[in-house]
Amino acid sequence: MLHRFSVSIIVLVAAVIFSAPALAQSERPQPPAAAKGQRAAAAAAPRHDISGTWEPANGPSDGIQANGVKAMPNDGKPEHQLPFTPYGSQTYKSHHALEGADAVLPGFFDDPRDKCEPLGFPRMNFYNLRETQILQNEYKIVMLYQYGTVWRVIWTDGRELPNLVDGGVLIGKEVKEPRYYGYSVGKWVDDTTLVVETTGMMGEDRVWLDTAGRPISDQLRVEERFHRVDRDHLEWTVTIDDPKMYTKPWVAMDKFLMKLEDPHRDVMEQYCSPSEMERYNRLFGDPSSGSGAGGVGGHSPQR
Repeated sequence: MLHRFSVSIIVLVAAVIFSAPALAQSERPQPPAAAKGQRAAAAAAPRHDISGTWEPANGPSDGIQANGVKAMPNDGKPEHQLPFTPYGSQTYKSHHALEGADAVLPGFFDDPRDKCEPLGFPRMNFYNLRETQILQNEYKIVMLYQYGTVWRVIWTDGRELPNLVDGGVLIGKEVKEPRYYGYSVGKWVDDTTLVVETTGMMGEDRVWLDTAGRPISDQLRVEERFHRVDRDHLEWTVTIDDPKMYTKPWVAMDKFLMKLEDPHRDVMEQYCSPSEMERYNRLFGDPSSGSGAGGVGGHSPQR
């Protein structure tokens, strides 16, 4: 894995955005210890609240998703073949990924990530999904991702999702430019389920969907469903709807389980460093190095 420096600054971002009462939402008392030989009952989920520090319930490796999105990995199995449009298939074949069924050898890949370009949304959900801090108040929810130390804002103040137009999205009478992380609005559909819609992302010439090189376009619309199962567990479902690339919507993450962490837990930085990436490519990624760093099947080490 490419080394990344570990310094905790995400909490400072939260302090600027939110007041102490808002942050206190995640500081929930721990349940009393169960009697010996008994399992403590799960505490009920709070109403309209997904705040807290969360991580993959099945361990950090569950969020890496090296072969592509969790629910539909690019592993060559027929049941995981995506419903590409002709243009989507053409675009996918033009991508040269280090992972997945059609992986290439190091030195021949063109993943924007390996130039330390922003991953963008929704790829942030599908690459090294580790500890994720969620902060909220009555107007918005902010998600702070460990990888890249980036955040996105989900508005919950009743505004509508912007309409896609040529050149970006229409907000009021003004056309706004596409964004790496798009424009997101969320609505509570019941006491414990938040549905988020996002649009206005970058096009296929700037970002990929996942590490396996599957494409997305500027016509993409993403639905996320956050369901608070109980106090300590959150299910995260992501649906991809991109008529330019795919013939129908499909599920990329299906009830991916996150668990609540101690609110005092320190979340470390995890950056893509251009200088270290350059060093890796010089020593291992260039075929002329003769190092064979790609390993079996042309795959690179996890970075």
